[in-house]
Amino acid sequence: MNAPLSVTALNTQIKSLLETTFLDVYVEGEVSNLTYHNSGHIYFSIKDENSTISCVMFKGNIKYLKFQLEVGLKILIRGNITAYTPRGSYQLLCTRIDPSGQGALALAFEQLRNKLQALGYFNPENKKSLPKYPKKIAIVTSPTGAAIEDMKKVATNRWPLVEFILVPSLVQGVEAKFDIATSIKYADSLNCDIMIVGRGGGSIEDLWAFNEEIVAMAIYEAKTPVISAVGHEVDFLISDFIADVRAATPSNAIEIALPDINEHRIYMDNLEYEFNNKFKNILYSKEQNIIYLKRMYEQNSLETRFNLIASEIKMLNLSFDNSFKNIISSYQNSLNLLKNSYDLSNPKNKEKKGFVQLSKDEKIIDLDEVKVNDIVSLQTPNYIAFAKIENIKKQ
Repeated sequence: MNAPLSVTALNTQIKSLLETTFLDVYVEGEVSNLTYHNSGHIYFSIKDENSTISCVMFKGNIKYLKFQLEVGLKILIRGNITAYTPRGSYQLLCTRIDPSGQGALALAFEQLRNKLQALGYFNPENKKSLPKYPKKIAIVTSPTGAAIEDMKKVATNRWPLVEFILVPSLVQGVEAKFDIATSIKYADSLNCDIMIVGRGGGSIEDLWAFNEEIVAMAIYEAKTPVISAVGHEVDFLISDFIADVRAATPSNAIEIALPDINEHRIYMDNLEYEFNNKFKNILYSKEQNIIYLKRMYEQNSLETRFNLIASEIKMLNLSFDNSFKNIISSYQNSLNLLKNSYDLSNPKNKEKKGFVQLSKDEKIIDLDEVKVNDIVSLQTPNYIAFAKIENIKKQ
């Protein structure tokens, strides 16, 4: 059985799934619970007959909002789903809000968008990945617009090693859609690593060429990975959906296309720091290993062994001397005990003046066993006397 997830881990996975799946949502609903916060952000909900979803529009996007939100107003929102991990909640992060039913251009946009989406042109599996270190980038845009200068400036600061090829094109007007499509096809033949298609900001009418089907098909059929960089962050066009990558602005397209040289410098510094630390750790480990081997060698050297054996012999000699002395002392004590016992049992040591051993027929008897006329012996350690009993007097 798999180990259980923590609440944080589960919420993190949900957040990742939501934010990578619902990168661009387009939703219609009625405004409710509206709050204009002191921070400049707008918090509200949108609802239909059956559901409600929380929404937020941050201060940075509010400057593009052309009307005042009101409770009960039916609106169209573009944004992405974001989750707040600590509470396990999600909300719609709004990047653009328009009133519902805004006119013919919007309807045409939705019709083309729905058509291309139904054909699968927006599917993630059709998107080409961008190379990490592009060497040559083709830019399809107006040569006189501010966008190209902004891109060149960002590229100089970010990754000056890249080569740019400008493919001039009309980006506004009735004929712009044909010129953009032709320029895309030409740029695709230059064997560049990335193609950027775009222009600076403008009204919906100014940007409309990038909502045309002919431009969308040219982007879709290009073999070169395409970044769509049209208008500002709040502008969403057909080219954004069908391109391999959408950039909020032309400058952002350069940031997406090119690595950051400063980040690589920091990365190289970190690599150097990690290498030095690892090298020091290896040297320290080897040093400790050598010290250990030296210690082991010293402990197992002939000199150490001889010293150990000599110490053991010395201990054995000392132990033998102590054991021998203990044995001698034990025997000496035993002899002394025997001598003392002998001295205590020696008749000579027991002899006292006036005392003799009384025997009759070689048997030691008491005086009350003696009868008149008995022949008895009176014995001391040095003498034996024989006597006849002539009279017995009882005291």
